[in-house]
Amino acid sequence: MKASDLMVKCLENEGLKYIFGVPGEENADFMMSLEGSSIQFILTRHEQGASFMAEVYGRLTGEPAGCLATLGPGATNLITGVGDSNMDRAPMIVLTGQGSSSRLHKESHQIMDVVGMFEPVTKWAHQIVNAESIPEVIRKAFRIARTEKPGAVLIELPEDVAKQDTSFGPMKVTRFRRPSIDDKNADQLYELLKSSKRPVIIAGNGAIRKRASKQLRELCEATGIGVISTFMGKGAVDMDAPYCLFTVGLGSRDFVADAIDGADVIITLGYDMVEYHPILWNPNQDHKVVHVDFIPAEIDRYYAPCLECVGDIAHTLWSLNERIKANGLPKYDLSYQQKVRKRMVDDFEAHKDDRTKGIIRPQKAIWDLRQVMGPHDVAISGVGAHKMWMSRYYQCHEPNTCLVPNGFCSMGLPLPGILGARMCLPDDVNIFGVAGDGDFMMNVQEMETIRRYNANVNIMVWVDGGYGLIAWKQHNQFGKHTDLAFGNPDWLKLAEAFGWHGIWVENSEDLQGGLKEALAYKGPSMVMIPIDYSENLKLTKRLGGIEVHV
Repeated sequence: MKASDLMVKCLENEGLKYIFGVPGEENADFMMSLEGSSIQFILTRHEQGASFMAEVYGRLTGEPAGCLATLGPGATNLITGVGDSNMDRAPMIVLTGQGSSSRLHKESHQIMDVVGMFEPVTKWAHQIVNAESIPEVIRKAFRIARTEKPGAVLIELPEDVAKQDTSFGPMKVTRFRRPSIDDKNADQLYELLKSSKRPVIIAGNGAIRKRASKQLRELCEATGIGVISTFMGKGAVDMDAPYCLFTVGLGSRDFVADAIDGADVIITLGYDMVEYHPILWNPNQDHKVVHVDFIPAEIDRYYAPCLECVGDIAHTLWSLNERIKANGLPKYDLSYQQKVRKRMVDDFEAHKDDRTKGIIRPQKAIWDLRQVMGPHDVAISGVGAHKMWMSRYYQCHEPNTCLVPNGFCSMGLPLPGILGARMCLPDDVNIFGVAGDGDFMMNVQEMETIRRYNANVNIMVWVDGGYGLIAWKQHNQFGKHTDLAFGNPDWLKLAEAFGWHGIWVENSEDLQGGLKEALAYKGPSMVMIPIDYSENLKLTKRLGGIEVHV
């Protein structure tokens, strides 16, 4: 068989189900080999959209999807979504074509060092130079992509190598258990908790793995220890549980900071520094921190753990739970954490009964979205001012049911992302993206892709006619902002032009009905609302004036 046939067989062997992308001349052999395979190729309108689709698929399943582009500009169009995936710990297989190896050493049409360009934003990037290496390369790529912490891997296939003959076949796929902490380490963790008085847990991206979440909930049910989630750790514990202290991650002080300030031990669980830097919650470097994660702690002057428990997070928590069952723990006085929870709940509910007309507050938009979404339904936020509101106000019952780009923090994810989610979630799970108008228009072309596949997905677009988050930040720093306004299309005509069901809602009391209408429609729907971003500065002022209660 030829090399491109072998590559497809190896990808099938790994269980790859989808490849999203835009092919070109230099990967024509691969595309022909893909015809008739068990892998479904999703033709997108832009390579960035393809990479975001693959990212969301990887985040929701823990298994990589593929994204594909040709050489040169096709590859550069992929890189933003690949970087986002890698920094947000989503497994992904990136497949790019390349010109013939006979011309890579010289100036030549569309030739650039794709591998070198992708190395900083992937876990591994490799060019195949011989057909016989393909089984090993694919096996290695999937293993690296899935290994904690997961991320993106690039495989480049030059067009002449794709045509080579080979008699090799795929390698056997073997999956292994992740390394775990030893008994001595688990004993140290137990003894530290036993001697503490007011512990608290910060749950990050690594805590939303289902096994980890199950063990974390068992720990909290037994001890009452409060859990603060980063924006990416939401759902690690149920939002309705008394020990759920909601989220932390805004640049301003928030009510939840009281729970951190009042703790004598802080356990970070699957915490990534890109989510919320420790200088913001440990500025005096005086907190006693325990690092529980798949990998050792990053070196940082504001993050110097007194104990590291490195290994599978679920197993670490299981080991701790077993010791608690056998030996118990002292009864903690965590009443101050309950005060934190009540302040947050009161804040979430403050605008739930808004009756504003002609414009809708962010708090009301999120409250109504949460009311119409079930515990297992999935919300996908983009980046902009809406991300800050979604991250703080949209809380979760289950792990991985609110996706927020928070490491690389790239705009443009929610519209293509809802299609990636639809490809891996059951039909009875609702999907709702939330995007600002700037965020949405960055990949507006994927409306056609979604319509072509008649995906049953929804998106809510917050319309303000400008880059609201930049205006917010500039105003906080300088007291004013530069010109950040832009024009927008006629939203209902845009929906109609792409064959979507469009709903314009401008009065608060009508929003929940509009969201329900979108969910009831079979096919793609978009709900558009004029958003009241005057609330941005009000939130900053209010949080900036928070008194310390500890």
